[in-house]
Amino acid sequence: MPNYKVPMKDVLFLFNNVFDMQAQYQQVEGGDQATPDMIEAIFAEGAKFSENELAPLYQSGDDGCVWDDGVVTTPAGFKEAYKTYIEAGWTSLTGTEEAGGQYLPSSVGLAVTEMITTANWAWAMYPGLSEGAIATLEDHGTEEQKADYLTKLISGVWSGTMCLTESHCGTDLGQMKTKAVPNEDGSYSVDGTKIFISAGEHDLTENIVHMVLAKLPDAPKGTKGLSLFIIPKFLPAADGSVGERNGVRCGSIEHKMGIHGNGTAVLNFDGAKSFLIGEPHDGLNVMFTYMNVARIGTASQGVSAAERSYQGASAYARDRLAMRSISGVKNPEGPADAIIEHPDVRRMLLTQRAIAEGGRAMVTYASQFADVYRSGKTKDAKKAAETRLGFCTPILKGFITELGVEAANHGVQVFGGHGYIKEWGMEQILRDSRIATLYEGTTGIQALDLVGRKVLMDRFKQLNVFTGEMLSFAKGFMPWTAAGKNKTVRKQVWQVAKLAIRWRMLAYKLGAGAKKNPDSVGAGSVDFLMFSGYSYMAYMFARMSSVATAQLAAGEGDTIFLQEKLHTATFFFERILPRADMHAKTMKASTDSVMAMPTEYFDAI
Repeated sequence: MPNYKVPMKDVLFLFNNVFDMQAQYQQVEGGDQATPDMIEAIFAEGAKFSENELAPLYQSGDDGCVWDDGVVTTPAGFKEAYKTYIEAGWTSLTGTEEAGGQYLPSSVGLAVTEMITTANWAWAMYPGLSEGAIATLEDHGTEEQKADYLTKLISGVWSGTMCLTESHCGTDLGQMKTKAVPNEDGSYSVDGTKIFISAGEHDLTENIVHMVLAKLPDAPKGTKGLSLFIIPKFLPAADGSVGERNGVRCGSIEHKMGIHGNGTAVLNFDGAKSFLIGEPHDGLNVMFTYMNVARIGTASQGVSAAERSYQGASAYARDRLAMRSISGVKNPEGPADAIIEHPDVRRMLLTQRAIAEGGRAMVTYASQFADVYRSGKTKDAKKAAETRLGFCTPILKGFITELGVEAANHGVQVFGGHGYIKEWGMEQILRDSRIATLYEGTTGIQALDLVGRKVLMDRFKQLNVFTGEMLSFAKGFMPWTAAGKNKTVRKQVWQVAKLAIRWRMLAYKLGAGAKKNPDSVGAGSVDFLMFSGYSYMAYMFARMSSVATAQLAAGEGDTIFLQEKLHTATFFFERILPRADMHAKTMKASTDSVMAMPTEYFDAI
């Protein structure tokens, strides 16, 4: 597998030119310290760590974790890399200053996380799970809980998890059986079993702090009866060190399709001493602090899959000689032409590149709202940012992860038979990428969340805000304006305007159909999500094209990079965006084709 290189030019282009993050940081507490020089230095060091420390462990880490009587050992090199990671202060990048963090904007942390994940997906999940636990404690923990856990989590000496899933219920959390019983000292005793717990057991940290959903004895039925508890593997001692072992054990680790280097655990809680975080029966709302953070990170994993696979496939396509180009010989000195000269190979490479660059822009755009939601200077600003982030999150998570799998699949295809062979590493990227469409809510669940909660229940408010922004952007490219004189960019921008209007109309039709037939929402929700994703990505590419064109006209920036960006944008609009039409058409199709067949007909025997 070719060495991974962070696409630094693209990252800085988004931060400095497309989204002007410096202006954004004036809206958040502590944002003034995130100067361009500091951010560039952080990204440079993040790239160095990702490329030199983590990327070399990616393939060897696929050998997986080892479980032995409740003890999980991570792959060779993982523990040493984690020690280097915490010693360099990476875990404290966005944590509060009170708890020993650097309190840099979330957007900076997300950019570094993408680098780390692309270098070594399974390894990155260990500190990644802690970020959600940290966010939950920061927002909902008591001062005592913060004192007990937050500093240790931010320093990376301890790590965190989120424990939701049980063997009989995943998304339907109302069926949860894990119980919490109050103790006389104000703590609780938790009994139950959780499965699919990423980083649930490992040898990287001295303690693991689990965030666990459970039901109190007086819990109402359904999801309204869930409470969230802190359950440490080892109880904190009075001096803040690791104390006595708690009643939580790793019963086994899952044998998975991918991410073998991450210990996905079955955790058994047997009278585990726990501490309520947030209010009783409000665990789901508390948990969503974690989920919003986690789902943005998961969306970024789709970008990572596309980027890593593209870099491998692109290098191979330039070196691999096979057949002559149909348009004429390109390598007369060799026995054949490089396969990158074949149109279909270029189609796959450009698709990968468009997914990586478009997805990165989508995540960076949304990270602005994450910054304000976390550290905005006013309550109103934080609330508005939370709402906007909530609208973007299911699109980001559902759409980008699906396209990440597509990109990884193209990587295997470019290699041909060699892509199917383990030694090249391309099949590992494909196997790893598949999980991103499943955990933190499947694509179908994200689609229902988008349509049900974020569009229909919201009465189209946030959809209108987002599409209104797209339309306002388009107005700046009227033919008589300076920006509108560029025909290529103007054409892209006007496609964005048409998408905005169509997006609204599809949402209204979906809402009207739901009143007549509730199944129409479920039948059309994924198509609506994918249409939303292509519209969102088109808006991002149009913004990138407009900035690149302006820089070229002014003689600024890296000419080759900017031209590459325009080529990729053109490919997206001409070759990928037409997929949105298919999703729009499918979404409006009769529900009968999905629901009319009797259930018993699905018996395949």
